[in-house]
Amino acid sequence: MSASLAPECNDVKERYDTCFLKWYSEKYLRGAEKNSQECAGLFAEYQKCLKVALKDRGIDKLLDEAREDNKENDVRLLSPKNN
Repeated sequence: MSASLAPECNDVKERYDTCFLKWYSEKYLRGAEKNSQECAGLFAEYQKCLKVALKDRGIDKLLDEAREDNKENDVRLLSPKNN
């Protein structure tokens, strides 16, 4: 598995990746579970670690600025298509 963006998050990322891949291969692909929250706790823990790492590096502000600058594109590209 690949390393995390933030080395301090590698442990929790590895645990999340392992959980997700196990769920995906053993349950989802076999049709057993489609909307499992089995790995949600680990994902939340990894997300929290990344948010701290991004803030510590000042990247969080850059992301916020990029999101603000591209709101129109998000609306146009992410809205449901009208058929």
